[in-house]
Amino acid sequence: MVAMTDVLEEAPRFRAGRIEIRPDQRTALVDGRPLSLTVRELQILALLSAQADRIMSREEVYEAIWGRPLAPGERSVDVYVSRVRSKFAEALPDTEVIQTHPGIGYNFCYQG
Repeated sequence: MVAMTDVLEEAPRFRAGRIEIRPDQRTALVDGRPLSLTVRELQILALLSAQADRIMSREEVYEAIWGRPLAPGERSVDVYVSRVRSKFAEALPDTEVIQTHPGIGYNFCYQG
């Protein structure tokens, strides 16, 4: 299991079109401009982009970020994913960055 402090330390830099994620610098950029993300939001974005080739379950995301198993009824992952989507919607209108797979999980999906 990855402890929450390891997510940003271990995630690689990622670039997809107009988006650049620099976990080592604690920042995400759109068109070269910083996107205002909290640490948790950046952790989720970095985690999903590092696993962009697959869908991650809510349980996997929660364990990687919070460092413990997801409790029944816990919705933190959904809340933070929604916040990340909102911030990207302002910077990249009409562009989907994180895709939901109902009953399965989430994946990074930007194809810019």
